Amino acid sequence: LHGPRFSQHRNNSCRILVVFISILTMSYIIAAISNAGGAPEQAYRKMQSAAACPERPYAEMFKFEVPSLTVGTLDTLMNLSDEMGKTDGLVEQIVRKIEKTGADLSERSKVDLSVGGVPATRYIQQFAWDSAKYPSRRPLKELVSLITGGAVAIEEELKQLVHSYGDKQAALQEAKRKKSGNLLVADLNDALTEEIMRKVKVIDSEYLKTVFIAVPKAMQENFESGLDKLGKDLVGYGGPDWSRDSTKLGEPVSFGSHVDRHKVRGSPVVPGSLQMVHKDEDSILYSVTILKGQYEAGYYENDAFQQGSKIDFETEFAQACKEKRFVVRDFTYDPTQASKSAMQLEQLRVEVDGMKSALMRWCKNHYGDGYVAWMHIKVIRVFVESVLRYGLPVDFTAVLYKANKGKEIELVTALDKQLGNASDAAAADGDDDAEEYHDFVMMKFEP
Repeated sequence: LHGPRFSQHRNNSCRILVVFISILTMSYIIAAISNAGGAPEQAYRKMQSAAACPERPYAEMFKFEVPSLTVGTLDTLMNLSDEMGKTDGLVEQIVRKIEKTGADLSERSKVDLSVGGVPATRYIQQFAWDSAKYPSRRPLKELVSLITGGAVAIEEELKQLVHSYGDKQAALQEAKRKKSGNLLVADLNDALTEEIMRKVKVIDSEYLKTVFIAVPKAMQENFESGLDKLGKDLVGYGGPDWSRDSTKLGEPVSFGSHVDRHKVRGSPVVPGSLQMVHKDEDSILYSVTILKGQYEAGYYENDAFQQGSKIDFETEFAQACKEKRFVVRDFTYDPTQASKSAMQLEQLRVEVDGMKSALMRWCKNHYGDGYVAWMHIKVIRVFVESVLRYGLPVDFTAVLYKANKGKEIELVTALDKQLGNASDAAAADGDDDAEEYHDFVMMKFEP
């Protein structure tokens, strides 16, 4: 496995990676060059003079430890090179989710999260491979799976915690809405007092039921004038009128299924039952008594009697009201419910605050795990691309540049000029369709 020979098979691995890690507005670049048989110190000094010296003060430079990992086969390296970009993005996304969750919980754009007790910037600049957690002698593919699996497990746990917290928040908001909302949405046990309810005649018998309807104030006149037409096609009022003509009483054609009960239709609202119960700034609550339902007569079929059925009007009446933007409130007055609702609201507040604190602690505890996994994936990328670029035996030096403010573009230009083949870089710059090209391993990360 040699760099030039491999380049004939895979030009894309030459177009590698400049990794910008944006933390607190600072950018970092990981770069690696071949030692070319010389001492690593010579390569280190060359990279320092390229962009981190008085003549070219574009960045601070730090040593970047890349352990001696297991190389494996050429096919393994090529496959890993193809997959590592996606893996890197996946793990970084998990880190950013933790950051965003922490920022959302603290209601600040940035939240203080650390890696092993130190700021992320210091961890990057002092990075050391964690051999206890990620044994460097394991095959590369297993190592990547180990790191990725741990990060994905963190993401799954975060999803579950965020989902539970979101559900509890939604329950709290709904409770607040019912507590402080208008009569269209408020808990009526909170809005109505015992004194108000004493004036309301509530019926709930076999055939009649009093329902409560909330109406926007702007639609008061429309509701009151059109009440007798609400659900006007629901109830069948047809049938024989024996009070006027009793001579036909008992004739076969005058009862049961032989009568078209729906020949005449109307609303289930009981005339004269409308009563204003309560009102606020936005809405009015009425009580109305309606027919609960209607019995459809049974009939004989081949000498067997088919049992009749009862038609329920409540659901269809509520739907008819909804179409007119009136809200039938599902409500049974309970004078003890108001205090229960207050206690439930306070309990929800306590639970939400507790879950918020627990989720913030979780973010602080697991951010470091995700960040460590992310940086170890980057190191593996540097190793894989350097071996593919420079060949065997493994002989390269990697460093970390911390770009000075506003010098990111000049830093990359200087590295291309000092460490790469300027003519190759210029040719790539001249091709608008070409991927970003560098004549050495230089990885880009945009958080």
